[in-house]
Amino acid sequence: MEARLAAIAAEGGDQKEKTQKYQTVLTESLSNGGDVEGLKQMVVHMLSDVVPLVTSRQILSTLCSEAKSLPAAQHKDVAEFALEKITPRVVSFEEQVSVLREGLAKLLKDDGKASEAASMLAGIDLDSGIRNLSDEYKLRMCVDIAMLYLEDDDATNADAFIKKASFLLGACKEGEALELQYKSCYARILDAKMKFTEASLRYYELSQTELGRDLGDGKVVTESDLAASLTSAIIACILAAAGPQRARVLATLYKDDRCAKLPIYPVFEKVYLERILRADEAASFASTLRSHHLTVGEDGLTVVTRAISEHNLLSASKLYNNIKIDELGTLLGLPPDRAERTAARMIGEERMAGSIDQVHGFIDFQDPSDGDVINEKWDAQITSVCTQVNDIVDMMENKGIPIRL
Repeated sequence: MEARLAAIAAEGGDQKEKTQKYQTVLTESLSNGGDVEGLKQMVVHMLSDVVPLVTSRQILSTLCSEAKSLPAAQHKDVAEFALEKITPRVVSFEEQVSVLREGLAKLLKDDGKASEAASMLAGIDLDSGIRNLSDEYKLRMCVDIAMLYLEDDDATNADAFIKKASFLLGACKEGEALELQYKSCYARILDAKMKFTEASLRYYELSQTELGRDLGDGKVVTESDLAASLTSAIIACILAAAGPQRARVLATLYKDDRCAKLPIYPVFEKVYLERILRADEAASFASTLRSHHLTVGEDGLTVVTRAISEHNLLSASKLYNNIKIDELGTLLGLPPDRAERTAARMIGEERMAGSIDQVHGFIDFQDPSDGDVINEKWDAQITSVCTQVNDIVDMMENKGIPIRL
């Protein structure tokens, strides 16, 4: 192969004719399962100084594109070799490098190596001043990279690329399918970053997508897709920090008649009605969650355990005027000190009204609506005292008694 390529380069005459001969050699090397060593020799020859840049670009473009037709093992071998050799001269061969990276990323994805596939695509220069890339292409690449990172629960890198994608949405006039993929990816990132209330709203927005909407690659939105988005919205809402904001989102979801048809509805209904979840119900709910929902936080609790503990505590505040801390721990399935810390955090963040009596070991719950009544009584008492003081001052002035201010 090396001698054959050198002979073509040494020939005189028309460069177009040489290019056709190179093309013939390339076609032969790609046929019958591929001559891997021959293709590697051709890559090295095309990058040498004896071949004009115009010819090198043309032949390498064909090689990089047609290598995808080879069996996976041969394709990977040739593509990795070509990428290694071409990368030092990437400025001259940006398009060829992009084709190689896209092909290798697909192979890595098929092998279940999502993060490696994402890193491979991330190596494509989307801000190149040499190639004129469309906004649709840039958006698709950013969304694809983010989705690949999410498959390995890498929310940090996924977030970086979805932010790049957000700046491209407005410029893409014919990218409805890409916009839907962007929204789905963004919702999953919020979910992975534990921003459950925002994620729930994003999932719910996706669940209202028009049935049959085009997703690209011949796929359309189905009822199962909408049901999955609605289920994700409910799960994220249940895992959100208990409090007024979560209650508003729960109310929005509960009003949707579609929720009653979902397997998760029994648990969801108890959460909405502020009923205490039993241990078996909590375990059943936890079994449906993704791995990042089961990660242990700094407080030693998993996301789902913390969410259910806060929900049960808020539900208990509706049932009891006060409760012993030891009994509260038993109710929540937590040690008393941890139950106390949970209550203290929720009261401190104004997600629950109440106070803790550490001397006697009690937690006193207070109905938020009672707070307004207490404040009004307090204000009235202060006003009464001030009025009486003014009356005394006026009386002293009328009797000529000096007043020292």
